[in-house]
Amino acid sequence: MEESKGKEASMVSSKLKDYQQLMKFTLSFTVVFSSVVCYLLVPGVPFDIVSVLLLFVGGMLVTGAANAINQIAEKDTDAMMKRTASRPLASGRMTVDEAATFSVVAAVFGIFIIGLWFNWTAAGIAGLSLFLYGFIYTPLKKVHSISVLVGAIPGALPCLIGWAAGDADLGVGGWILFSLQFFWQFPHFWAIAWVAHEDYTRAGFRMLPSRGGPTKYAAVQAILYSVLLLPIGVLPMVFGMSGMVSMVIVSLANLVMVWQCIRLFREMDVKAARRVMFTSYIYLPVVLLALLADKKPMQEQSSVKVEKVMFLNKIHFTDRKS
Repeated sequence: MEESKGKEASMVSSKLKDYQQLMKFTLSFTVVFSSVVCYLLVPGVPFDIVSVLLLFVGGMLVTGAANAINQIAEKDTDAMMKRTASRPLASGRMTVDEAATFSVVAAVFGIFIIGLWFNWTAAGIAGLSLFLYGFIYTPLKKVHSISVLVGAIPGALPCLIGWAAGDADLGVGGWILFSLQFFWQFPHFWAIAWVAHEDYTRAGFRMLPSRGGPTKYAAVQAILYSVLLLPIGVLPMVFGMSGMVSMVIVSLANLVMVWQCIRLFREMDVKAARRVMFTSYIYLPVVLLALLADKKPMQEQSSVKVEKVMFLNKIHFTDRKS
């Protein structure tokens, strides 16, 4: 009897681990983290534990569904790569029908949670993100390296989902946060593709921006996109979302990203690519938490907007006068 219960508990534990792998729990958590922080960065949105938890659960379900679709499409190629061969579909521990059922149920529940508790703008963006990731980016990975550009869109949409959950009008703040996460993804994914180049080549994935794989051109591209983060990192302060302290922290984080990409160009090895990869992992939580900790009260943000309007009106009046 006890032995039977032990086997049942082991089977349940094993199945839960399989679902954890299917939805790529760590990746999903990172994605939803950015969505929740962006929600809390919306002017006038307080920290409400119920709203935060519902956004987290809804986001995890939608992201998990997208990752399940990805693994259904890539089960054969996952079996070819060392780092993904143990996934439930690739190893045969889970059927495609079971994964597809999970994906549909998780997507529907996740989108309805976001739509009913927050608004349908946020829910619609969540649905769009799932579609782009699962049905456009995933098959494109074997066709052209432009897949990284396409994949960066659903990769950054969680910022807009979070912002839309607090402000359905999608103000400029949401687009600034989207831009930060959008451009961050290029050095991040290219570093991963550099480290896993042999595995990716074996599976037929074309992720690096040059046909020759890890080349100087690929390193230059990583530098260029990391440099684009520098002016974007100043925008939260310019538009009154946060203050000087967070601008300094974000700028320093951006400079570290640029420097690591420059080192990749100089050294041209897996060790340097791994440094870029780990720097990018640390970058996002540091930047988002710095912005949140330094968030300006709604009154101050409103005064900044008024000052900008007055300044622009003054310029317009001067131009007309001249």
